[in-house]
Order: sequence, then structure tokens, then C-alpha cells
Amino acid sequence: MSGAGAAPAGATEEASTEPLGLWEGIGVEIEYAIVDAATLDVKPVADRLLAAALGLAPGGPGAFEPGDVDRAPLAWSNELALHVIEMKTAAPVASFVGLAARFQDSVLEIAELLDGLDARLLPGGMHPWMDPRSELALWPHEFTDVYRAFDRIFGCSGHGWANLQSTHVNLPFRGDEEFARLHDAVRLVLPLIPALAASSPVLDGVLGPALDNRLLAYRDNARNVPSVGGGVVPERVRSRSHYREAILERIYADLRPMDPEGVLRHEWVNARGATARFSRGSIEIRVIDSQECIPSDLAVAAAAVAAVRGLSIVEPMPDDEVLLDVLDRTVRLGRTALVGDAAYLERLGFDGGRPRTAGDVWAALAEPVLSDPTVPELHGPLRTIMDRGPLAERIVAALGQVAPSRARLREVYGALCDCVEAGEPFTD
Repeated sequence: MSGAGAAPAGATEEASTEPLGLWEGIGVEIEYAIVDAATLDVKPVADRLLAAALGLAPGGPGAFEPGDVDRAPLAWSNELALHVIEMKTAAPVASFVGLAARFQDSVLEIAELLDGLDARLLPGGMHPWMDPRSELALWPHEFTDVYRAFDRIFGCSGHGWANLQSTHVNLPFRGDEEFARLHDAVRLVLPLIPALAASSPVLDGVLGPALDNRLLAYRDNARNVPSVGGGVVPERVRSRSHYREAILERIYADLRPMDPEGVLRHEWVNARGATARFSRGSIEIRVIDSQECIPSDLAVAAAAVAAVRGLSIVEPMPDDEVLLDVLDRTVRLGRTALVGDAAYLERLGFDGGRPRTAGDVWAALAEPVLSDPTVPELHGPLRTIMDRGPLAERIVAALGQVAPSRARLREVYGALCDCVEAGEPFTD
């Protein structure tokens, strides 16, 4: 959720077991906001939710230390903000087959537990009217030294830390050759993902400057230490050691004056849009806004994975400036963003002779998911995105005005709450 991973402080820099190779598994993490059932204001009760799921008595900070909730093959947890709940695969799974039903079971159980707290789940990449300066409550239990360090150095009372919900996808690699291939392919696909995944058009109660305002906020949340976030699109690297030298060690060195104890000296402090997680033996894609329901979340994730898989051997790579330009366009415009660089289009498998919209590019890149008979539950949500635009575009159409009333916002976002519980795409 936060710009940096905010992972447990004990995380190591190397995988403790033999890592999976390319395409031998996937990991998925999905975050939703917890809101008041009546007002839809953020409600910081993630610890009470986890305590209830674990059968623990709720209390104040330090009264209990709720850990991950085991719902094999999933787990539930929290990171940094007390109004966010994360559902995740507890270990890599073989594929997306059957995963939507597993996640939806967790959604329904969480919804039932939240009902006892007069709360519900709100999907989407950002809460539409949260004031992070007054409404952020940091997680007060384990790993507070990490969260306090983030807050002290970066100031977490802003949208870029307090008001972000995303879907993360972890793809494994084994050895330097697979790592470099996978990292290159992820770099190519990453700038296009907002055209599918943008779901955060509203912040501070009005339409923001982009369809994916979450990524605008994410991009700037560590601006006082620029090396932490880079340019969202990660730099090209040749190997794991090159990555550590060019990216991680530079971040650690820049943070040292502000973090002399090394509390944040871990790979998860890296806030690029795709990060090497050597402790897992994977690369984590972080630019996917959370969607309106589990099937939509997984449809977007599956399309991104299919696109990466189709581009695992790519040479030469486009210039960084090209990738950053495409990302900026898709963040702001979604599927209508124009992709015009001929070399980039050719690397994606298209004739570079004419520009194409990001939507046209995805129509081809996502085809492996739409033609996969093993995941029929993802076909409808993905077609909805292809035909009617990413969720942000549909939210804007439903609101119908730049500065909608709070009543209209509650109506539309209440419908999104209904979508996540029903497991159905938003089509209003």
C-alpha cells in the first residue's frame, strides 16, 4: 500500500529456500480500504478485524499483536495504515486457476466480520475524499519502528502514503539470466498497465488531474530522497549484483544520514513500480490499482502476467525516456493514451509504422487470458475493461461532473462496495 513495501523489519535480502524459476508460480496481494458502513469515511479498524478473525480480544496499542490470518492458500494482513486490509497468497500458487473463488471466500468472511464493526470494504485505488492529514492512523502494533521511520523521514500524512490501495503481482526467477530477462520484460509492460488498471480518478472529493491519481501520488511520495522511488519505471540492470549496486546500495547510502540505525535498510524500502524481492526470489509489480471486485483484480493481474510472459526475450530495449513518457500518458489518459514510438511498438510485437492507443495494444497483449478456457471467471471482467475502459473511466462517467456532491460520491462508491461483495464488475 505504501510507497515503500513497509515489510517486516526482519526480512532478509536472499531467498531462504531454492527459488522457483520463470513461470513456475505467481503471488498476488490485493488491498482494500475499510470504511464506515453508513458514511463510507475511512475507518481504522484493521487490527480489530484481524483480532476478530484470530479469536483475540481487541484492545489498545500493545494489548495484542495480531499477526497474519491464515486462510490457506491465502492470508490476511495489514501494512502501515490502519484502515487497509490486505489479502494475499501465503505462498506462490501455480496459476490463476481457481484463485478468484479463494479470494472471494475471504472477501465474504471479511465482510461478515466488518458488519460487526459497522464497516465494509471499499475497493479502488484511492479513497475519494479521505483527508490524510487528519484521518491517517498508523498501525500501532508490531513493526512500529519501521512505520515510524517512514513517517519521520517521508511524512506519511499525505495521499502518497495514507491513501493508496493496490494489487501486487510477484513473478519468480532463478539465477541472473532469468532475473535480467524478467526485469526487462516487466519494464516494457509496466508503462502500459494503468491503461487497464486505473481506478483512482477522485481525490479530495473532486476529479483529479489523471485517471490514475494513485500513481501520481505514489511517484512523489519519497521526493525528498529521489533514489527511493526512481522514476517508477526501474533502471535496466544486467544481474542481481548490478541491481544491488545500482539501485539498493544507492538508496541505502542516501537514507543513511536520516536512518543511521538502518531500520529501513532492506530491499522493501525500494519504491519503484517494480522491485526485486530477493528475499522471495521474485520481481514484484506494484503499479496496479485495486479494482472493484476480485475477478477484476485478477483479470488485470493475469493480463499483465500474460503480457510479461510474451516478452521475456527482448533486445534492444527502448530508451528510458520512452517508457516514462508512455507511463505518464497512460496514468493520465488510460486506454486512449497514444503509443507512438516505433521501436517500443516493435519490441511489443507490433508494426511500428503507425501510433496505436494503449487500448489497442492491450487488445492484443491480453488475448492469451481471454482465450484461456481455464479462467472463464476472468473473461467477463477483462472484456468490460476492454470495451468500457478501466474502472476510473467508468467512475468518471457515473459521476457525471468534475466536482460531484458528497451524496453522489457516496452513491457511486457505495455501488463499488456492493461490487466487491458481489464479486461483479462495475458497469453503471
